[in-house]
Amino acid sequence: MPVDPRYARQALFAPLGERGQEALGRSTVLLVNCGALGTHLADSLARAGVGCLRIVDRDFVERSNLHRQSLFDERDVEEGLPKAMAAARRLQAINPAIRIEPVAAHLDAGNITRHAEGADLFLDGTDNFETRFLLNDRALQSGTPWVYAACVGAYGMTMTILPGVTPCLRCLVREPPPPGSVETCDTAGILGPAAALASALAAGEAIKILSGAREACSRDLVAFDLWANTTQRLAMSRGAMSKGCPACDEGRYEFLEQRLGTSAITLCGRNAVQIRPGPGRVADLAAIERRLAPLGPVTRNAYLLRATIDGCTLAIFADGRAIVSGTSDEARARALYDRYVGA
Repeated sequence: MPVDPRYARQALFAPLGERGQEALGRSTVLLVNCGALGTHLADSLARAGVGCLRIVDRDFVERSNLHRQSLFDERDVEEGLPKAMAAARRLQAINPAIRIEPVAAHLDAGNITRHAEGADLFLDGTDNFETRFLLNDRALQSGTPWVYAACVGAYGMTMTILPGVTPCLRCLVREPPPPGSVETCDTAGILGPAAALASALAAGEAIKILSGAREACSRDLVAFDLWANTTQRLAMSRGAMSKGCPACDEGRYEFLEQRLGTSAITLCGRNAVQIRPGPGRVADLAAIERRLAPLGPVTRNAYLLRATIDGCTLAIFADGRAIVSGTSDEARARALYDRYVGA
């Protein structure tokens, strides 16, 4: 069967070829979150001809997204569409020959097995370590490759995880960082081209994996600073790096089994949600105050910090726990916590 003309130039690339293109067309990808990274990833893979793209995202389109989230426009903002649905509409217009499965949900330990069913690859478009550790657990448990990607400011990085072949994410980062210790796009900003570059690197790795060319995948953590014009590579050999890793060495899937990680509970009658981080995580309230002060009113005492942002009030305690007032939607509360406190 001749190659679809829309992929003709891609299939001419000898390392991919027609066989690789056919393999792409048979593949299913789970993309988690469709923001700055995710929209670029989804656009690249839809145009490349991946057979099925399943997009799981908990958020909706806002005007502040438009400078870096390439699939969205003013129409999506005005309609208040969930990002997964807005992305699906745009992607189907770009390539009606592939299947798009949008899911407006927060990915967690209770639904990841269902959403990951049949996926040949997981792609990271997320903004927090806990979801990444959850993806890492499920990838190791199922033997599914995945590509880690991250970006904030002008800095980005990617890492390809091939279970049993390369180190996993927890070989590199054993525990989630303390609440408030990691900058986010909502506290440090982000350059659109930096997100595009990180996504391009991750999409390239995805195409290698899905087309059957795993031997061409990077074995390094690749990092760059677009503003400083620097790049770094950290060789990621298994062996010593994986020794003592709770996930890939000891087979403990603590995030998948909900033994670690953030929990959320709606507080009855209060229009508020309590967010509780995993055990042993404490918050640096002074550091969080410095980061949030430019974004809205912030007050702090020895016990907690209060900040009013995006129409909600976040009361953040020294143990990392937070009460998000002004919403009873657990997904929205978790999104605000991830954006402004960091998880």
